[in-house]
Amino acid sequence: MKLTWHRKNLHLKHPFNIASVQRQQTTEKQVLLARIEHKDHIGWGEASPVSYYHQSKESAEAVFQQAASMLGNDPFAFDAILDPLFEKFPDQPAAISAIDIALHDLAGHLLGIPVWKWFGLDAKRIPITSFTIGIDTLDVIRQKVHEAADYPILKVKVGTDNDDAILTAIRDVAPDKTLRVDANGGWNDQNVLERCTHLAKKYRLEFIEQPTPAGHHDALPAVLHANPCPIVADESCLGPDDVLGLVTAFDGINIKLSKCGGIRRALRMIHTARAAGLKIMLGCMVETSVGISAAAQLAPLVDWIDLDGHMLLADDPFEGIGGNHGKLTLNDKPGLGLSEK
Repeated sequence: MKLTWHRKNLHLKHPFNIASVQRQQTTEKQVLLARIEHKDHIGWGEASPVSYYHQSKESAEAVFQQAASMLGNDPFAFDAILDPLFEKFPDQPAAISAIDIALHDLAGHLLGIPVWKWFGLDAKRIPITSFTIGIDTLDVIRQKVHEAADYPILKVKVGTDNDDAILTAIRDVAPDKTLRVDANGGWNDQNVLERCTHLAKKYRLEFIEQPTPAGHHDALPAVLHANPCPIVADESCLGPDDVLGLVTAFDGINIKLSKCGGIRRALRMIHTARAAGLKIMLGCMVETSVGISAAAQLAPLVDWIDLDGHMLLADDPFEGIGGNHGKLTLNDKPGLGLSEK
């Protein structure tokens, strides 16, 4: 098998802001598109490394350079290919995820069926995706909500001193929509209980994602006891080994392929979370339809999805994920069901 890759510059429809230790504003994103060729068939994968997880495009490319000679010639030998990569590069799940995704896409093409059907899933059971509203001025936020009129669920970035104003502005425009919020670790042990109980009640929140920074969970059992709404881990839940340790602090987990290392590891996390009584969301980075479609193959297995990364782009280079009004649809084409524009 032959592995190649290239960088792809993507442009967002709007600047994108999140709460973190330092404010981050994104107007464009560069991802890595990986391609595995075997017997006239091609599988596409995508890496979206982020500095928060100590990964970069350069570190991902270093993985690709070494992985190119480690793939062998059996596209169905997932464990034999991926396990050595995780052992050699344990801190580079985004790059390994791209290889995992490309292998699944390639295998689907060789089998002549979509990945979701290969897994025996029901594509009609995909939950409705949320559409993300980033942190911005109130006027821009209102405009974004107007533009998202077709989406019944909004996920709002919070974790600022202006959370009430942001959510009030959104409720003024969309009084009846389902709202989820993501604090990206923007609150702390001292204010998290008050923030969660106040915002959940006042704005009728479906759930709150990552209220405190990763590893800062001391106050979260009290939040769970108060039960204002479900609390979902994101940055606190990187891979399969993290899941069971979150049971006393969270109601659910957010799985992202680029964060955990691909489809196979995401499946392990889903089964572990189910056994532990945790709810499950599939999330994404800002990604093309390659990364989003890969995650969507698992969507029938989870409670919530936040797979809108491709919707935030002005120039997605692939197509294949159908649907409208927040309902994603998977097609019957082989692999991930994608085609280049």
